Amino acid sequence: MTQLEPALAELAGRLGVATGYHDGLGNWVPAPESTLVAVLGALGAPAATAEQRSASAAELDRKRWARPLPPTTVAATGVAPRVWAHVTHGAPATVWVTLEDGGLRRDVTQVDNFTPPFDLDGRLVGEASFELPADLPPGYHRVSLRSTGSEGEWTADAALIITPSWLGLPARVGDRRLWGLSAQLYSVCSKQSWGVGDLTDLTDLAVWSAARHQAGFVLINPLHAAEPVPRMEPSPYLPTSRRFVNPMYLRVEAIPEYAELDKRGPVRRLRQQARRRLRQPGVIDRDVAWPAKRDALKLVYGVKRTAGRELSYAAFRAREGDALDDFAVWCALAEKYGNDWRVWPEELRRPGSPQVAAFARRHPRRVDFHRWLQWLIDEQMANAQSAAIRAGMPLGLMTDLAVGVHPYGADAWALQDVLAVGVNVGAPPDEFNQLGQDWSQPPWRPDRLAETEYEPFRAVIAAALRHAGGVRIDHIIGLFRLWWIPEGALPTAGAYVHYDHEAMIGIVALEAARADALVVGEDLGVVQPWARDYLRARGILGTSILWFETDDWGDGGPLRAEYWREYCLSAVTTHDLPPTAGYLAGEHVALRDQLGLLTRPVAEELAAAAAEQAGWLAELRRVGLLPADGDADEESVVTALYRYLGRTPSRLLTLALTDAVGDRRTQNQPGTSDEYPNWRVPLSDPGGRPMSLEEVFADRRAAALCEVMRSAVLPRN
Repeated sequence: MTQLEPALAELAGRLGVATGYHDGLGNWVPAPESTLVAVLGALGAPAATAEQRSASAAELDRKRWARPLPPTTVAATGVAPRVWAHVTHGAPATVWVTLEDGGLRRDVTQVDNFTPPFDLDGRLVGEASFELPADLPPGYHRVSLRSTGSEGEWTADAALIITPSWLGLPARVGDRRLWGLSAQLYSVCSKQSWGVGDLTDLTDLAVWSAARHQAGFVLINPLHAAEPVPRMEPSPYLPTSRRFVNPMYLRVEAIPEYAELDKRGPVRRLRQQARRRLRQPGVIDRDVAWPAKRDALKLVYGVKRTAGRELSYAAFRAREGDALDDFAVWCALAEKYGNDWRVWPEELRRPGSPQVAAFARRHPRRVDFHRWLQWLIDEQMANAQSAAIRAGMPLGLMTDLAVGVHPYGADAWALQDVLAVGVNVGAPPDEFNQLGQDWSQPPWRPDRLAETEYEPFRAVIAAALRHAGGVRIDHIIGLFRLWWIPEGALPTAGAYVHYDHEAMIGIVALEAARADALVVGEDLGVVQPWARDYLRARGILGTSILWFETDDWGDGGPLRAEYWREYCLSAVTTHDLPPTAGYLAGEHVALRDQLGLLTRPVAEELAAAAAEQAGWLAELRRVGLLPADGDADEESVVTALYRYLGRTPSRLLTLALTDAVGDRRTQNQPGTSDEYPNWRVPLSDPGGRPMSLEEVFADRRAAALCEVMRSAVLPRN
């Protein structure tokens, strides 16, 4: 193995870039030097030559010493945070804290710091350290510094974020275990929808599962905003914005102004037209459904709002501020110039340009239409959560937060100074994605997050929890480290970049505590064990998928139920696998073979799948959930697997809606885009016929499995 040049390794270490990683088998995989150079360049540290590496290291030193205070300090409650302060060498320094509520804390102690002074452009700068009080309350505070020197008296301040040391479950949950449905909302269509499941369908699904079967929550796919005009990206995990919501999920007829529409016939015709064009079996087409719904929404937008409604809209605009304006302007620009801002006229590629402001002034109604859509979606989300709680759910909606955003989308345009350029987020190879994955998403720059006081990240988390009792964070390990892949490189040629996980997880906990909500982290795949321990220590729930739960310290077979994690959301399957009926039939192997995604012979994959299933069938028989002898039919096995979940100590259990109705087709095949209809598969019955939501409510199999789940979380004697 080639020895890495020391200056390159040191620079990588200073910026949190790992020079290699341990794969799922424990083997050390070094990062290619070309990858390290590209990743460091994306972090603003050129490193192609020895001269560049030296200059980048010197610039990092200079930048640090030029700061009076750290850009952002984050600490947990009960811990006395320490901050450094840079002043002219030998000059006095005074530090105090201004609390979020306006209170002052001056009980700050200076502690020893023997760091030698630094020559900053001919001025010697000294470093002092201060210990802040350990009893600061959670919140977004400020730490301030005052000093005097040859330049006279001056002050500076910076962010101080105090986060809950422990989050846990909301008090209203108590010691109960809860079960909930997990559903891809777009796939759940009622007879009144526009061919794509919407928030009224979600409301009805939540009320049915709570009122009939005592479900505690409904976990849904990310509802993040997509492109305003076709072609719309079908993946909810590759959105144009994570802060704002996809108006495709609006129910037009539920908007109050619809009742005041003089002529509703055109809206009905648009809906009927969309449903007729969506009759292609087995595929959901957003590019048909959304334009029809958008035209109907424009008709409703023309209805005059009441004075009270105007006040509500104004309050929403004030709350969302400049971020809403930027998003709405981007949508209007995308309608005119296309969804990819990177090919717009150059003067429109930055939100703060005079030309962008001029465009917004010339097209006020076009921009306002997109602000208005976000107001409506916010209202309908609030109504769905309220209905779920009123129906008896302790949590209600559980939203899902994607890892990142589309590189040509609204967030990438508005936040381009906080995102890294020239790299994509992905994942290294693992058992189920043996070629690695490139998700084509630009990652946060860790340094820029700190410099912006984590405000963009805080806003994303707050938005995910605004009308929810919980949030599932996809690939939560991305708050610890992300796999950065240089553009043009294979997914295998990436490197991990580390983030300040104490800050990131702490902010998640703070926002969740303010929303009185819980957080579930999807911690599957290549995960360092200490990271799971850290999440548990902060009161963040993990994720367990039955097929992945193995006894790694024993024979490698199924992990017995009593050894599963308590602080966990447990499920039989996930959206990246076929529903359980399809998984039992080996469709996950057949599909990957058909698409050329296997790296070993199909016979070996089928044998491994058969051995895995045999292990689970044996475990189900051992605990008496299947007869000790004789074959069991598919439905009996699925039922037994969900009963097995009930034997674990996990606090949250989920039933996939696809399993509830006997669906077989996977929603997403990782490693593909157009090769498979990812995220376009409607909810279907065992024979592959799309089912309406009304049919779900009357389905025998769905009712039976919901009752299995209800019984599973009842207190044990």
